[in-house]
Amino acid sequence: MSLPEIFIKRMNQLMGTREAAEFLQTYDDRRALGLRVNTLKLSPEKLRTLSHFHLDPVPFCSSGFYYEAADEPGKHPYHQAGLYYIQEPSAMFVGVTVAPKPGEKVLDLCAAPGGKTTQIAAAMKNEGLLFANELYPKRAKALSENVERLGITNTVVTNETPERLADYFPGYFDKVLVDAPCSGEGMFRKDPEASEFWSPDHVMECAALQADILDHAYRMLRKEGILIYSTCTFSPEEDEQTISKLLKKYPDLELLPVGKKGGIEDGRTSWSGTENPAIQRTARLWPHRLHGEGHFVAKILKHGDSPERKQKNASSVKESLLKDYRRFEETYLAKKWHGTFYFAGNQLFLLPKDCPNTGKLKVVRAGLHLGEQKKNRFEPNHALALALPADAFNLRFRLSSENEDWKAYLSGETLPAPNAEKGWTIVTIDGYPLGWGKTAGGILKNYYPKGLRRRGLSR
Repeated sequence: MSLPEIFIKRMNQLMGTREAAEFLQTYDDRRALGLRVNTLKLSPEKLRTLSHFHLDPVPFCSSGFYYEAADEPGKHPYHQAGLYYIQEPSAMFVGVTVAPKPGEKVLDLCAAPGGKTTQIAAAMKNEGLLFANELYPKRAKALSENVERLGITNTVVTNETPERLADYFPGYFDKVLVDAPCSGEGMFRKDPEASEFWSPDHVMECAALQADILDHAYRMLRKEGILIYSTCTFSPEEDEQTISKLLKKYPDLELLPVGKKGGIEDGRTSWSGTENPAIQRTARLWPHRLHGEGHFVAKILKHGDSPERKQKNASSVKESLLKDYRRFEETYLAKKWHGTFYFAGNQLFLLPKDCPNTGKLKVVRAGLHLGEQKKNRFEPNHALALALPADAFNLRFRLSSENEDWKAYLSGETLPAPNAEKGWTIVTIDGYPLGWGKTAGGILKNYYPKGLRRRGLSR
């Protein structure tokens, strides 16, 4: 591929001609293709058994696999069922480094399209509270759709500026991930047009933006909280130098070691603009050292006190307003939900446990979208179909990936359902929920969302 001459010259100056030649050669190689198994729904071993994909383990992520282009996992119904997330392999290391625990309060500050958010939620086992924020509305919508597809219930998706969130949540989070907007040098193979927009000035603009975002992230961390910073660029100004400046600005921060294996290398102290030897604790994932596009990761502990803002938990609606939902639940679900129920208009959500009142923040998705309250009846949302295992639904309509019926369903067609019991029915693919249907008179009316229907797949 064609790279900017100034970029080539810069990398030769930084790395030396021998290593730079190895590095630059990777831009002519085929890019790494990866998927990460959604462990909320199944184990990595189970996916290997179920699928016919050619899967090789990613050495630094236990739920990650390389696949071959011919596998086309994005076109398989398992993708629509949320069994995996298609993700660039080196990006998986970021979620591994966050290492969230069930019950923690975590913020993914620059979260779209959702690869790291969904990885964090899976590690939290849908327990605790995860805020996933994205500044740009269209990207926030894509983030929300991925949260829904993977059956995530403990996450609030917001569309806010880092500054507004920091004003609202000072000293609140156990962990904050800043997967920062960057010059994207590690994306050139995936998106060759990105190289056309690269320039040294753009690198410096990104570094200034990253420093501003990190200031807000610092404010939101509690005492002894952990900040994870990552980029998909190789630029020292956005990586080692950004971390060096952050450590100098906030002396209560301590750079923690990051576990490195599978070709992951230390950060380069000589690129940091300081003599701080701790910079080597950061991690660099290079495309000429491992099979991936590249990443930079740093993990930082905050020792200082944090001013806090007293948070009120959101209050639940009265149980009397849930009578139609409870009737639906009793008829069609083998599980009864408990917790904080919230109406946004006629749309009913179940908030994560101990979710704060979000006030005037722009909330795109508030936990689990259960469905819509209509006149004297309740209609379930697609998110509810994907949030539970198949045995949590009383009526099931089974499809197999070995035949073509799933294509008709994902295209929105009505399906024959002789002898099926009347009512709301979960449609499954090889035992995993795909979406809703409603059976009556020997047919299954299709309730797969129109915006997700896959045109051209019908028989």
